Amino acid sequence: MKVYNTLTRKKEEFVPVDEKEIRIYVCGPTVYNYFHIGNARPFVVFDTLRRYLEYRGNKVKFVQNFTDVDDKIINRAAEEGTTPSEVSEKYIQEYYKDAKALNVRLADVHPKVTENIPEIISFVKDLIDKGYAYEVEGDVYFSPRSFEGYGKLSKQNIEDLEAGARIEIGEKKRDPLDFALWKGQKTEGELAWDSPWGKGRPGWHIECSCMSKKYLGETIDIHAGGQDLTFPHHENEIAQSEAHNGKPFAKYWMHNGYITIDNEKMSKSKGNFFTVRDILAQYTGETMRFFLLSGHYRNPINFSEPLMEQAKNSLARMQNAKSNLEHLIRTSEGSMSPEETANLEGFGRYREEFIEAMEDDLNTADAITAIFELISGINSSVRSGASKEYAEASLKLLLELTTVLGLLSDQQEEEPVDQELEKLIEERQDARENKDFARADEIRDILKEKGITLKDTPQGVQIIRE
Repeated sequence: MKVYNTLTRKKEEFVPVDEKEIRIYVCGPTVYNYFHIGNARPFVVFDTLRRYLEYRGNKVKFVQNFTDVDDKIINRAAEEGTTPSEVSEKYIQEYYKDAKALNVRLADVHPKVTENIPEIISFVKDLIDKGYAYEVEGDVYFSPRSFEGYGKLSKQNIEDLEAGARIEIGEKKRDPLDFALWKGQKTEGELAWDSPWGKGRPGWHIECSCMSKKYLGETIDIHAGGQDLTFPHHENEIAQSEAHNGKPFAKYWMHNGYITIDNEKMSKSKGNFFTVRDILAQYTGETMRFFLLSGHYRNPINFSEPLMEQAKNSLARMQNAKSNLEHLIRTSEGSMSPEETANLEGFGRYREEFIEAMEDDLNTADAITAIFELISGINSSVRSGASKEYAEASLKLLLELTTVLGLLSDQQEEEPVDQELEKLIEERQDARENKDFARADEIRDILKEKGITLKDTPQGVQIIRE
């Protein structure tokens, strides 16, 4: 497999640090609100990366943090007249709901900043002892100038960074480039923990360095997140971690592209800011997941209603293929014919195309194309019916590939039909046999209003629920 490494700006062969287990850290949400469509992209993309690596027989340890200490959380608590811990816990639970809707699996570990304060304090103390950080009146800052190679991820040099840096009001740092590892408590009652430098709380960047080391070790395989995190967050993580550990932090850095809204940058001020919860009111989570995987993860992607409708229709084609095969399994009998056996063997090329696409820097767009080619082949071969064994084998292959992308997982078996609808379906069949097509069409329209479409097949009537 080849992955594009932001650190080297090129595709590289993926070789794990330890063949026994691939270790991945993905930056998670700051839990003060529902997460938005931009946040959803890395969650879905790197969940898919994890699924694919496991599909190929690898053991993966996947860590995604919750930032539950932050100015935004403290401000939201003040607005709502509650506590930061209540705000963060509320939105952690809301994250789980929306992630489940997107079929994003839980990480192996979801560490929280508040559960790792002793480790963070120890990490910061070590950086001071080694001369990379310093304390000023209860605040602790890291000095990028002390770390050789600062800027290697974002490809910026110290001189360029210095030109755009400044010291904010209230900051006591020595150099505009320095960033906070620990923030001293400013007001009585503010969220804080005891430390060697007085009461305070961690800065933003230090948490991921510390939790990655704790749960995955000093050098991990992949650190991933949105493109917007490359600088300063991931750059600062590298400096902290490598200064502390004396070893490379992550072998591969993977970043997904931005999402625009109707070709404009998403912004609350523009009124084009959408949380996943907003979008779920109109579309299924699976439709959103399909949309997010329909383009290459490193390319920018434009969110718009026409494109979501296109994703919805494409996903429906996948779902219909699955439903058709399930119907055949229920209504057909027998073993595969020689022709069906040959067809199934021929379908192996679509698995190969799928794997080839995914091996090429997680090219989910081309992988989806391979799945649709498989669906076309299956649909053509079962148009006049199929054996039960062939339908089962075809469905197994289809689900093998879609499951890697986290698709077709919420498409359930057809629900039982209640007695009233059953009578209508029987009446329609009688009307068709008696050539009373007007009544048959009338019943069809009644059923359609109830979200049921009838499809006549050689094996009988197939009930499709919308």
